Amino acid sequence: MQPITRLNQIAERLKQGAIRRIAVAAAEDANTLGAIVRAVNEGFAEAMLIGNRSAIEQTATNAGIQIDPDWIVDAADHAGAVSCAVELVRSGKADILMKGLVNTDLFLKAVLNPETGLLPKGQVMSYVCAVEVPDYPKLMFITDTAVLPFPDMKQKEAMLRYSINMARRFGIEEPKVALIGASEKVNPNFPNTIDYALLSKMAERGQFGKCLVDGPLDLFLACDPASVAIKGVLTPIAGQADVLLFPSLEACNAFYKGLMLFAKGELAGMICGPEKPVVVMSRSESENSKYYCIALSCLMADE
Repeated sequence: MQPITRLNQIAERLKQGAIRRIAVAAAEDANTLGAIVRAVNEGFAEAMLIGNRSAIEQTATNAGIQIDPDWIVDAADHAGAVSCAVELVRSGKADILMKGLVNTDLFLKAVLNPETGLLPKGQVMSYVCAVEVPDYPKLMFITDTAVLPFPDMKQKEAMLRYSINMARRFGIEEPKVALIGASEKVNPNFPNTIDYALLSKMAERGQFGKCLVDGPLDLFLACDPASVAIKGVLTPIAGQADVLLFPSLEACNAFYKGLMLFAKGELAGMICGPEKPVVVMSRSESENSKYYCIALSCLMADE
């Protein structure tokens, strides 16, 4: 299987698989509706729009989007819409949960509810995204941009497993993972570098399957072969990283937003760890970005 190297290639791969049902909580958002309709028209998704029926229909009409009234599941308010959407996924009536025009805190509280939510006990929840930038020859899988502020060792291990799994779903048989720091040196004054050394050794012993993991590495050593040659650092990543694992949410979030703003990047991301894929995006994200997130979640659900 040829690796997917651009986000617009995901839909073509999905046409070979099952159609996935997406439950959107508080679906009265034009960009979300546009993205969902696009996915339905591409033939890899079915829509379940949970929210205020009249508001959803009015939003679609105002945006010139044609939706099927049968897609709508009426809910009195956002809390009810989230609860309903989570239950549809939990019961197997939907395959993917997606946030619409609802506050992220309210949405994630329902996902994390120990009695009625989607996160198994003891499981780590983390965010992984695939980023496309014109000047990099392949996709970069980046973690964690949105969930774990200062991941501990257990959480870093989960982040690593999730991102490697996602890279493999894109057809990368042996993902190259760079554990990002300020330099390539292990330094006890920077505790993350100790975790990185342990993760690298675990990978060397085959605990993450077929992959290459090295760190700490700075971004030049991770993503620029010329810098590897100049610095003379021996690393199996060799400036060709598929996955970038960052030490904190602040570092990762700033990095990916820099790619979006200055490098014309595109993104597809989702929360990993829950029983089913969970799509969480800012209410201000573009229709195109939301479409790519839907496509990614369908790809990850097709296992």
